Amino acid sequence: MDDLPILQVRQIEANIIKPIYEEMVAELGEERAREILSKAINTDAVRQGAELAASTDQPNNLETFATLTGRWSKGDALKKEELHSSENKLDFNVVRCRYAEMYKEMDLAHIGTILSCGRDGSLCEGYNPDVTLTRTQTIMGGASHCDFRFKIDQDG
Repeated sequence: MDDLPILQVRQIEANIIKPIYEEMVAELGEERAREILSKAINTDAVRQGAELAASTDQPNNLETFATLTGRWSKGDALKKEELHSSENKLDFNVVRCRYAEMYKEMDLAHIGTILSCGRDGSLCEGYNPDVTLTRTQTIMGGASHCDFRFKIDQDG
């Protein structure tokens, strides 16, 4: 699945997760099911971030990160406005998110943040623990755009 656009991977995952999540809600309640799903997704995202860092011999800074995460946008999955890109800072806004659209179509909008948005910070942790992501809003959460602000603490 490494060659598939991430949008397609997330759709496959969501089709598998949906009935499992629904069963967890029935057995454990929605709050506990969300906690378990979040923990599992974020643990996997840390692993994926480490794999992303190991996939290149380039420094694991934000310029490299920007090139390695191109699969996120494949298939017109994200429409982005680039704001700043350097070794230690990467800022962009997402103004169209087909992930949010897909989860809504699949009747999974209520957990779309867990399945996609929530994993972003954990992916950074695995890629480089000095990377921080600040995001104050998402399309998935009802905003007009997602504001991605990545930073590497130069004192780190």
